Amino acid sequence: MKNKLVKSFLMMSLAVMMVVSNVGGVLKVNAATASATNGIVNFNRGNAQITIQGNGGQSLTGKEFHIYRLFHAENSVGNESINYTFNPEYKLALQTIVGRKLGIAATEITEYQVIDYIQSLNKNQVEGAYATQTPEGSYSDFRYFVEELRDVIVAQGIVGDVVSVASASSDNTIVVQGLEYGYYLVDETTAVGDTHSAASLCIVNTANPDASVVVKSDYSGIVKKIQEDDNKSSIGNEGWNDIADYEIGQTVPYMMASVIPNINGYHEYYYAWHDVMDEALTFDPYSVQIEILDDESGDVYYLDWSEFKVIENPGNGDTFMVEIEDIKKIVDREFDNMNALNENKYGQDVILTYTATLNDKAAKDMGRPGFENDVRLEFSNDPDSTGKEETGFTPWDTVVCFTYQVDVLKTNNHDLELADAKFRLYYDEECTEEVYIKQTEDGYNVVNYDSLWVPQPVSSTNSTSLGESVEMVTDANGSIIINGLDEGTYYLKETAAPTGYRKLLDPIVISINATYTNYRNDYVKGDGATDKTLVNLEAMAHIKTFLEGVYEEDDVVLETNMETGKINITVINAVGKKLPVTGSVLTPIILAAGAGLLGYSFKKRKEE
Repeated sequence: MKNKLVKSFLMMSLAVMMVVSNVGGVLKVNAATASATNGIVNFNRGNAQITIQGNGGQSLTGKEFHIYRLFHAENSVGNESINYTFNPEYKLALQTIVGRKLGIAATEITEYQVIDYIQSLNKNQVEGAYATQTPEGSYSDFRYFVEELRDVIVAQGIVGDVVSVASASSDNTIVVQGLEYGYYLVDETTAVGDTHSAASLCIVNTANPDASVVVKSDYSGIVKKIQEDDNKSSIGNEGWNDIADYEIGQTVPYMMASVIPNINGYHEYYYAWHDVMDEALTFDPYSVQIEILDDESGDVYYLDWSEFKVIENPGNGDTFMVEIEDIKKIVDREFDNMNALNENKYGQDVILTYTATLNDKAAKDMGRPGFENDVRLEFSNDPDSTGKEETGFTPWDTVVCFTYQVDVLKTNNHDLELADAKFRLYYDEECTEEVYIKQTEDGYNVVNYDSLWVPQPVSSTNSTSLGESVEMVTDANGSIIINGLDEGTYYLKETAAPTGYRKLLDPIVISINATYTNYRNDYVKGDGATDKTLVNLEAMAHIKTFLEGVYEEDDVVLETNMETGKINITVINAVGKKLPVTGSVLTPIILAAGAGLLGYSFKKRKEE
């Protein structure tokens, strides 16, 4: 999860670059701009070279460097000493910045004064041309001096030689060959705004003949996960992955994980999560929690609500964003491992969790493509700036959620569709834990238990009940549509049969099984609409009937549709037969006639 990229201000031995010709796989440079191919550029000017090593996970390919040779460097015969002299092109820039520091006019500053002033910033002085020198710290006076010098060079319109990295080597390096001995500033000028990259601190070195530097830029990546509430043991990681299915009304947990990069050199570090969710998901702003943890020490810090902001509908299509103005201040305070250079040890994990509710809009688009949720991280990416002045973004990371639908068709055993059959849905075989249902324009929507009580803002203790579950009734076409079901087992109980029919004594057991890709942590946005994610949707019904004194049990494979998330089941009431009678068929007629005569006799007596 920890990624590092490049924007380098390097003071090092590097050479001037020219127009390119490719000879034997190595670039020969003849003009002021060159392209590094396979990590090699050759200036053919001298015997020195510099190797630029990219940080792990941060390719140098696509980067551009401006190179400034500030001083000539000359070794003594025995290499026990090294002497620097002005490169005339940069003399005024060096005099300007040092004169500013010493309070002397630039034109009055001598070469010795410039070199001696720079040497005064050296806290790790060593003797000898080949001696290994420890770099100055991220917050050293020398670091800020080099940055100011770079700004003066740019302000004076001095254009350095340019190296564009067409491709780095297999070990992510660039070797700049054929250099003269010298002291060089290399400024990585690739634009970092709105990109997944970060600027580096200034790094300096001398090539005489060899120098190697590691680019010190760093940025964070982000990973988003959704927690599946079923099959956690087979999914692993407590169910956290990229794919899940839920009922309408159910609380859906999300997690966003990132790592604090090496932010030594920054005074402030802006950190903000931008989240975009499908309209079938309702964000709960009061559910946001942020923790920072250190794997080595095991220490954990939970951010107070005053240390971050939750902003709903912030613009640019975001559903919400969570913003920390300066996460560096929090990390430095809670995880203080400062060294003698006042540099901290970073790499702490940052975990943001929140929940959303799958709402009634899910009923309009079940099955594929699912309901996606995207996140990207915005972060400071230039240690020269403060906070939000220069920021970049990670690529979006996406997870997806599904839900399903059961279509019930009520008929008799002669395929006549039956209205007014009544049903309730349960989670358990004993039919004591009812699935709450409400009627909507889309049919009957599940109301998961999570939504039966809607919490008010955390400052209030009040809550609102959603009322009783409704009984589902088949319409004139014998149909009931149940929207928003999770993978799992449900019990459909007939509570009243249509007039003239016997209801089923036992509930119908409906089992829903969704098969997803084996690569549940590699979801790519848009894949929910394809068979790459939801691979198969299966359903079974176990139906038990009692008719004419005989119990019958059947397991029926139900028809499914992955595109719509629909599962079809037909529930049959057998046509009832009349009970037997005794006597001849004339008996009812004789009885009726007798009743008529009796009425006539009673009337005659009354008249008399």
